[in-house]
Amino acid sequence: MPRIPRIRSRWARAAAGLSVLASALTGCGGGGHGRAVTLDWYNFPDDSGALQQAADRCGQQSGGRYTIRYDKLPRGADGQRQQLVRRMAAHDSGVDILGLDVTWPAEFAEAGWIREWTGTMRDQGTADTLDAAVRTATWRGRLYAVPYNSNTQLLWYRDDLVSSPPSTWAGMLAEAERLAGEGKPHRVEIQGAQYEGLTVWFNTLVTSAGGTVLTPDALAPSLGAPAVTAASVMRDLAVSSAADPSLPNQMEDQNRLAMESGTAAFELNYPFVYPSMKANRPDLFPHFRWAPYPAVTPGRPASVTIGGIDLAVGAYSRYPDLAFEAALCLRDRENQLTNALKGGLPPSLRGLYGAAELTESYPFAAEVLAALDTASIRPQTPAYQNVSIAVSHTLSPPAGIRPEQDVADLGGQIRDALGSKGLIP
Repeated sequence: MPRIPRIRSRWARAAAGLSVLASALTGCGGGGHGRAVTLDWYNFPDDSGALQQAADRCGQQSGGRYTIRYDKLPRGADGQRQQLVRRMAAHDSGVDILGLDVTWPAEFAEAGWIREWTGTMRDQGTADTLDAAVRTATWRGRLYAVPYNSNTQLLWYRDDLVSSPPSTWAGMLAEAERLAGEGKPHRVEIQGAQYEGLTVWFNTLVTSAGGTVLTPDALAPSLGAPAVTAASVMRDLAVSSAADPSLPNQMEDQNRLAMESGTAAFELNYPFVYPSMKANRPDLFPHFRWAPYPAVTPGRPASVTIGGIDLAVGAYSRYPDLAFEAALCLRDRENQLTNALKGGLPPSLRGLYGAAELTESYPFAAEVLAALDTASIRPQTPAYQNVSIAVSHTLSPPAGIRPEQDVADLGGQIRDALGSKGLIP
């Protein structure tokens, strides 16, 4: 019997020791979580290493409070959205930060899948940020994401074929016809496949003609005469000698390759084509130039559809405070600059467009900024995917467009899409 107290005493001392050890480990973990929290960031796949570098850097700067695991989504935008929708519909608590295409925040916010940015976090997430980029992340007057990067299209052309860039679509087609008559490279490369790129083309032309696809409240189609004008421009290119025979199947990368092959004089595309031309066709690169996107109407500058990625915090994240903090770090000045230089994606921070590091690699930075300052955004609605499908289905292939009839048909399809009626093609 006298031995029992001594045994209990040893267990008590051992328990006390474990308690002290646990307290020490908790103190090392930071954030009160017991150890460094792993935040999962789902974003598009990046081959440049810029996104992984940003994740690593932010984890290191957190002082051991968190690390960021960069989870790569599928390459295609449709696959990316599908995976995120499935995870959020399942209330996945392992999705902390979401990289959303600029067309998705309205849908995800309306579904309650992402958290609102408020107070100082909102202020930090919008400081020095391009207005159009902030608008893509805003739904019903509330901020639901912060712009990670931006994007816009320019007119790329060969100055050994064209002495000065055309300022309008009509002028560009006239130049293409002239070059064709002289037996020279003359094609105009643009996205004509039945996918999101075709919707972007149409939206840019509609807004450049002074219209919109949806009404300001996003409850009905707007379209009208500007949409008929836009559809006519698309049809006119498709039936001209300027059209690439592969136009109905072409996306951005096919446009890049066609321009690099030497058969084209013009290309409407994103800035990633510049470093690609430099690397792949050093002989053509000295003649590869850029200019503002051509206007639809003389005297009215084009309003090019903005692209990019917005960062949102998942509604079911177990660590929302850390996720907000990490998202701000991921899109800070240094990481956006790295993303621009290594990944070829224009920043969403205005101040970077005057940085010497950027202008050295982006000699067209001023043109990109000017385009972003006058940019249009795609229709903001939770039903955007259905609206986009209706547009790309109706206007494909571009050579078969009947401007007035197709715009009238499109109006009915958009009404059905907004009301979740009928079968979406």
